[in-house]
Amino acid sequence: MLCGPVPHIKQERIATHAFTMYRSTFIFAARPTYCVRAAKFAHPQRSPTRRPSLFMTISTRFIVLLWLFIAGFAHAEPAPRCIAPAKPGGGFDLTCALVAKGLALEKSQDAKMSTVYMPGGVGAVAYNTIIDQHASEPSTFTAFSSGSLLNLAQGKFGHHDEHAVRWLAAIGNDYAVISVPADSPFHTLGELMAEVKRKPTDVLFGTDATIGGQDWMRIASLARTAGINPDKLSYVVFEGGGEGMVAMLAAHVNAIASNLGEVSTQLESGNIRVLAVLSQERLPGKYHEIPTAREQGYDLTWPTMRGVYMGPDVDEKAFRYWQARFQHMLADPSFDTLRENSGMFPLALTGDELTSTIQAQVEQYRKLAAEFGLMPGRR
Repeated sequence: MLCGPVPHIKQERIATHAFTMYRSTFIFAARPTYCVRAAKFAHPQRSPTRRPSLFMTISTRFIVLLWLFIAGFAHAEPAPRCIAPAKPGGGFDLTCALVAKGLALEKSQDAKMSTVYMPGGVGAVAYNTIIDQHASEPSTFTAFSSGSLLNLAQGKFGHHDEHAVRWLAAIGNDYAVISVPADSPFHTLGELMAEVKRKPTDVLFGTDATIGGQDWMRIASLARTAGINPDKLSYVVFEGGGEGMVAMLAAHVNAIASNLGEVSTQLESGNIRVLAVLSQERLPGKYHEIPTAREQGYDLTWPTMRGVYMGPDVDEKAFRYWQARFQHMLADPSFDTLRENSGMFPLALTGDELTSTIQAQVEQYRKLAAEFGLMPGRR
């Protein structure tokens, strides 16, 4: 008789940020648990080349394949995900969608990306969650915009500042616009501001932030340019540009300050009218007919940077890997088409260049906020 141990499977629980997996490993019992007749396989008078039974062959192959599958699954890197720090439909959602389409151009194994919505504090909840709970996740990106930097400049993200995360890539420029419903009585920015000057509390502006937020700052700056006290205006606050658009189409507000990328679908559908774009000059392509605020007598521009950041403790190798992936994506002509279709315009920054640009912009926003008396100790 030949006796030997029977292999069995040991399972180990492996927890990731998304779900729980089990890794299976073959180990052998300490005592023999099965025996077969030696003559069946190696008796000198019997055929030494006789093969094991078909059942044993199939069973062995199945177990080996199963083990390889489970082991490979357990060691697989988590799929990339993008956190949109607002409700669906706004600029952060637009950013994640563009990143997902851009990465999909490469058709690589980790190109499929999911979007997770994490509203709260116009980005504050997501910023603090990434830093405090997911600081080292190697495949998690969070969308940011110039509005995020404005909030950071004013300390609205708690005790974390602009140095608390790793800025991965800026993927495009969006431009601020002032929009009204298609059936609005206002056909120009001048008509809207004239009514605001005459009855400042009667015109309701929808914004995606409270006092000091990006939309509020745009409207306040526009009012100041027109000689109107921003404190006298009426604002209705929403969590993200998507909610503001729904409210305006339902006639709950008269106008919204948002970004071209956020309103492009409704504009092309004929549901809204864009009174002005806050750019230096008219934009190229299909948006060329939109007049600038400057040409209507209001010297105000507001480009909006859009991009993604990662946690502060992400491994350097993982960060450099994704930095290279984004650089390749941004250099792909096909991505230019995707970005244009999203209502955004060329901007491609990564690495130290992006970090220095962000730090400079945050400092500019601190000065702007101080002009409106929003910075403690700098009134």
